[in-house]
Amino acid sequence: MHSTVTPHFQLTTRREMLHRCGMGLGLVGLTGLLADDGTLGSERDNATNPLAVKQPHFPARAKHVVHLFMNGGASQVDTFDPKPELKRLHGKTLPVGNLRTERKTGHAMGSPFRFSKYGEAGIEVSEIFAKTAQHVDDMAIIRSMYADVPNHEPSLMLMNCGDGRLPRPSFGAWATYGLGSENQNLPGFIAMCPGGYPIVATQNWRSAFLPGVYQGTYIDTQHTEIDKLIANIHNAQMPLTQQRKQLDLVRQLNEQHLRERNGGGELESRIQSFELAYRMQSEAAEAFDITRETKATLDMYGEGTHARQLLITRRLIERGVRFVQVWSGGGQPWDNHNNLAAEHRKLAGQWDQPIAAFLTDLKQRGLFDETLVQWCGEFGRTPVAEYPALDGRDHNHYGFTCWLAGGGVKGGTVYGATDEFGFQAVENPVHVHDLHATMLHLLGFDHERLTYRYAGRDFRFTDVHGNVVRELLA
Repeated sequence: MHSTVTPHFQLTTRREMLHRCGMGLGLVGLTGLLADDGTLGSERDNATNPLAVKQPHFPARAKHVVHLFMNGGASQVDTFDPKPELKRLHGKTLPVGNLRTERKTGHAMGSPFRFSKYGEAGIEVSEIFAKTAQHVDDMAIIRSMYADVPNHEPSLMLMNCGDGRLPRPSFGAWATYGLGSENQNLPGFIAMCPGGYPIVATQNWRSAFLPGVYQGTYIDTQHTEIDKLIANIHNAQMPLTQQRKQLDLVRQLNEQHLRERNGGGELESRIQSFELAYRMQSEAAEAFDITRETKATLDMYGEGTHARQLLITRRLIERGVRFVQVWSGGGQPWDNHNNLAAEHRKLAGQWDQPIAAFLTDLKQRGLFDETLVQWCGEFGRTPVAEYPALDGRDHNHYGFTCWLAGGGVKGGTVYGATDEFGFQAVENPVHVHDLHATMLHLLGFDHERLTYRYAGRDFRFTDVHGNVVRELLA
């Protein structure tokens, strides 16, 4: 098995097998530092280091990706896609009928929230995201997204892995496979979800047939203590000095074994994995410690889990982590089949100030232009209420909203549209594959050329689909 992107992506079968066998933090980041002082090793180390920085196909606009995941499916007609006709028809049957979704739906349900125009572009955004809307001139809002089915599991897999049915690598895995990581002491791909796993759990950030080094490292951000936040980050039985002596001995034995067998990337990577686990004990603790931030910064982000998550995210991006996924919480928080007005207001209230602060913080630190920020769920919600009450919405894959910011995105843009009720994408429809192709383009990749050979076929993130939406590019 080997890559077909460029020669420096090639992997041997034995090395690939070794990478995919690891489950601990060390093997989540097989990175190369064999030097005794912990500094970056020789060119030989980089040649066998799967997370060494690699060059994309063409100059990239973005170096990092942050995916703000509203898992469960936020309602587009209550957030970033205003539909006045729904208020006029509230409680009545749509004149065009209802599209088939997962559950039975009934009458039109007008948004309980007020929309206002923001920014020089005058883009309408719901009151529940009023602070985020202050950045609307830096955002490209895609109002014509669509997916394949109205079910959580396949839609999550499509959004994260490019396929709703078959086991495929996640976006974060592809990004770190293609670009490596700028920090050799931290994993290149981190997935933060407070309170447990989302639906389909670790499949959302899996590496599948890519080497295991590229899978996401899960962090339960409901915790604040580093030992609970990152499992096994500290060795309770052995101090660092003793660990260092043990690792030095293991490395000497492994290197002797390596010399006797004329070298081998798989064993050298194994050595490096031990080194990464050792180094992470100090760097990870520092990266996740938000008490090091100023009071002004803490106040800007505000209180709560999402404020803490996004402040940690900025610290990780600042330290060179390639891909960070930030989830709303375990399960599917935005899946509001009933009591939508109260639930959406509550959820948006937890996100709004932290998102606005995060975008501001990136700008102040010169990170905004190199960081691609994505906001979306796995799909949207119906403009009609779930039968028989008028207080919740069903899943809607026919038309929903996603926005992008930073990283080469054309700000102040509204692209595409749903019908007058917000049910289906009718103007410039953008499939999830098109979104992925566009984001890969901003990372410097031709999505048709970023491939990996597995089982006799060259696989890619967008499979055999996807078109770059150039109107979204600055």
